[in-house]
Amino acid sequence: MPDKTKPNFWLDLISQFMELFLKSSNKRKRTYHQHVVPYEDRWAVRREGNKRITSAHKLQETAIRKAKRLAKKYKADVIIHRQDGTIRDRINYD
Repeated sequence: MPDKTKPNFWLDLISQFMELFLKSSNKRKRTYHQHVVPYEDRWAVRREGNKRITSAHKLQETAIRKAKRLAKKYKADVIIHRQDGTIRDRINYD
């Protein structure tokens, strides 16, 4: 059993606690990947992880242009979906 009266014990314990806390808080980073998805009878741009859409467009090509602008700004990816929801293409702007 470790000696709790030594000053290093408490310092080590606090250090371990802080390390665990920092590791656990960095698990889920915010991503800026932009998805071009079917939306009602139109096309939408939606940031990955968001429920709400960023913008809606009549044509898929217009939605792709918007998604590319956002992805370039945030150094993210554009994920283009087909009408059935499957992924058609992925463009990386890292």
